[in-house]
Order: sequence, then structure tokens, then C-alpha cells
Amino acid sequence: MSHLAPRPQILVVDDEPIIAQLIVDMLTVDGYDVDIAFNGLAALERIGCRGYDLILSDLRMPELDGLGLYRELERNRPELARRFVFITGTSEHTDYAGLIGDLAVPVLTKPFDLSELQRLTREMVADAIS
Repeated sequence: MSHLAPRPQILVVDDEPIIAQLIVDMLTVDGYDVDIAFNGLAALERIGCRGYDLILSDLRMPELDGLGLYRELERNRPELARRFVFITGTSEHTDYAGLIGDLAVPVLTKPFDLSELQRLTREMVADAIS
């Protein structure tokens, strides 16, 4: 990546600070500019102030969950809904499985493999900025 090129912007939405920080630390080392929001409402505020190339969102969160965030983006920012990845615990995934399956949105299941997160991020960001 050229030092003159802007760093891809990623928003991590997760109500578990340790998980969010782990993802931020790893993606920052990989050359991304990463912000955190701890729920869907906070994510919408950040999205209103700044453009993102990719959104990585937990499913189950207080105030506005990941599915609600996705639906809001689908209505108002469809270009961002196409650059969305769900991150979910296995028990959450079964609750949401039918809904997620219908959306054709990539899903990373916790505990996820860091190399899988890196690969998916690389692919999604490459599509977003091309």
C-alpha cells in the first residue's frame, strides 16, 4: 500500500470492548484506519459523520442490534449494506440463522480465526475501493 493512498476506513460494531479492541488492533496493524462503536445507534452516528469502506458488526447488542443496523443501512445507505459483515457467537447465530441466510451477508462466527477475518476484510475492502 502506498503511503500516499488513504488508509481504508473500517467500523467495528461490538458491545464487547475486548473483542472490539482485538479486531481494531489486528486491522490497524494490517494498515486499516479503524473506529469502534459499541452498538448500532452509535454506529449510525459515526456513519453519519464519516465514510467507511467496510462495517464489521456483532449481531446481538443493546439499543440497536446488528440486524437492525444492517436493515437501516439497507434502507438509507445501500452501498454500505453491500460492505457489511456480521460477527456472531454460535448461540446467537442459531437465533438469527434464517434471517442472515436470506441476506447473503458474510458471517464470521466467534471465536473466529484471525486469518479468516484478515482474508475477508482484504476481499471486502478491495471490492469497496475498486
